Amino acid sequence: MTDLPGVLPDILIAPSVLPADFSRLGDECASLEAAGVDRIQWDVMDGRFVPNLTFGADVIASCRDRVSVPFEAHLMIEQPDHLLASFVNAGCSIIIVHAEACLHLHRTLAAIRELGASPAVALNPHTPIDSLSHVLDLLDMVLVMTVNPGFGGQAYIPTMEPKVRATRQLLDTADHWIDLEVDGGISAATVAGAARAGANVLISGSAMFKHAGGRAAAVTELRDLARAAWAARG
Repeated sequence: MTDLPGVLPDILIAPSVLPADFSRLGDECASLEAAGVDRIQWDVMDGRFVPNLTFGADVIASCRDRVSVPFEAHLMIEQPDHLLASFVNAGCSIIIVHAEACLHLHRTLAAIRELGASPAVALNPHTPIDSLSHVLDLLDMVLVMTVNPGFGGQAYIPTMEPKVRATRQLLDTADHWIDLEVDGGISAATVAGAARAGANVLISGSAMFKHAGGRAAAVTELRDLARAAWAARG
């Protein structure tokens, strides 16, 4: 598919619930949906692939009926294959696995598709995009990390923007549209750079939860800035 200048893809704003009040996650999800988000991301950490522990499938499932927006599970876990079905059954329609954590990436992505979910791959900052070349036919989305995974509130790594741009160019050689997501340090100050490089799905955590105007204002601001950046791409 050709990435044509001036053709604006869907710009999707997807908050991470990592900064949320874990004692009231259902209410937090409802608040995000009311603010106009397009989907909600669950950062699933196992304490091994990344240093922290967060939520399991049962926690996500307990919030599924509170909102209608899609859930995506960002699995920052080693050997995710044995847990894929659990997160799909919990209501996650998009499953993101890390290329670094999958022994047989092609098999893992095919398994996600067979479970009825959309397969996606995440790349850590140091990971080259070559690992995507032979799985493009299986992908609905690629996530380029703009921080090192495992902690919320980290600063955006601007030197990842050339990698985002190169990833968008690679994805545009596929015979179907593949979303490009960025995650890490996305705020009003950084979203335009990520979108200008070719990202159309923007994850925002701390910046959205701490926005002085509230979550709805954060969603509108991020979407408007991203759309303007995409429209200005050459």
